[in-house]
Amino acid sequence: MRTSSNPAFRALSGKGQGQGGYANFGYQGQQPTGYGYPAAPPTAADRPMTIDDVVTKTATALGTTIVVGGVTAYLGLHPLFALAAGLVGMVLAFVITFRQSTNPALVLTYAAVEGVFLGTITKVIDYLVPGVAVQAIVGTLVVFATMLVLYRTGAVKVTPRLTKWIIGATMGAFALVVFNLLLSLFHVDLGVRGNGPLAIIVSLLFIGIAAFNLLLDFDQADRAIRAGAPARFAWYIAFGLMVTLVWLYVEILNLLAQLQRN
Repeated sequence: MRTSSNPAFRALSGKGQGQGGYANFGYQGQQPTGYGYPAAPPTAADRPMTIDDVVTKTATALGTTIVVGGVTAYLGLHPLFALAAGLVGMVLAFVITFRQSTNPALVLTYAAVEGVFLGTITKVIDYLVPGVAVQAIVGTLVVFATMLVLYRTGAVKVTPRLTKWIIGATMGAFALVVFNLLLSLFHVDLGVRGNGPLAIIVSLLFIGIAAFNLLLDFDQADRAIRAGAPARFAWYIAFGLMVTLVWLYVEILNLLAQLQRN
């Protein structure tokens, strides 16, 4: 089973082995035994996960983020709320990832906190660049739909080589952000997160990496279903997808704001 650059799915990938294949979200065949559970568990809580479970849980988490984000933007909270929510969200993400938690309350709390974070920064940026929020939302949906179509049709196959490339690129992007943040504490600006041609190039690169992470997320969900993961793991997969979607939206919002300010 291949690993994903998404930390949530990397933890999940070590739990079982599934069959290969692509574009098989609609797989309805016999589920092999996996995760230490029988193929036909006696209770609903331990039954094998299906694509409907993934869609439902992801929609619930995403809906929570959207509702909380909308309320936050309407209230016009102070930008410091974005910083606080970002830090809390990061802590929750680490907790969920390393505990491999399938607790719906924890996942939905993460979704709500991200809603506060996204709602606050969206309100601020949309005030500075009117209309950019709607464009960023549409852009995120278009990228998500495009990558899903590419995966389901098999136009882009998630091979081990592609997986390693995406993981390496994601780690590089994370390292660049951390390095730039550390330098900014000493008033050193690399120009990678702001205005200017270099910042625009970096934003485009990050959007591309986030988009390809969606392919890995789809593939990991597909393989977890094939491995007979228990239904409650749909919450964990929903969390992993949320991590990627939040990153994708922030990068698109940042890029659009840069383009319209220049």
